[in-house]
Amino acid sequence: MTSTFPGAGDQEWQPSTTDEKLDHLRSAQQIQQLPMRYALAIDSRDMDALAELFVEDVRVGKRLYGRDELKRWMTTTLAKLGRTIHLVANHILSFSDADHATGVVYCRDEVERDGYWIVGHLQYWDTYERRGGRWYFVRRLYNRWGVVDEVVRTRIDFEDQGLTAHELPHAWPTWKQFQDQGFPE
Repeated sequence: MTSTFPGAGDQEWQPSTTDEKLDHLRSAQQIQQLPMRYALAIDSRDMDALAELFVEDVRVGKRLYGRDELKRWMTTTLAKLGRTIHLVANHILSFSDADHATGVVYCRDEVERDGYWIVGHLQYWDTYERRGGRWYFVRRLYNRWGVVDEVVRTRIDFEDQGLTAHELPHAWPTWKQFQDQGFPE
């Protein structure tokens, strides 16, 4: 019996041999890196890294397929936003066999719009597949609880405390490359 969302009461595959058990542990670790790599790729606007997290024939919307289409769609979507911060937590995995799994991932996101930050909470329902020895997203469904009121953030300067840091997201070379594409307002 399959549940209505990934990882919720699904009949989970259990490895039986020692080799299967070791592979299962390695697979779980690799899969759990995917949402964190996704968050970093989104926040740094690294569209190449983002696309590489998905299977090569990823479905984009109802009629489009492929990593190039995903990059195009995500680039258009992210061009409408300012800076973003995604904090990933609570990753629940369920394996249907050695090469297929589903997961539920919680996320706290912050999105900058017109100088204000919108803070929200969401959940991803993921489908994963191993191809050529590597785990990928097959599908990511986005579900949101909602957002809280916009907040204004003031910049804090740590240099007067003897600390120096590069300001994110500008420290990422991919951020500048993304912004240099010249999106229409």
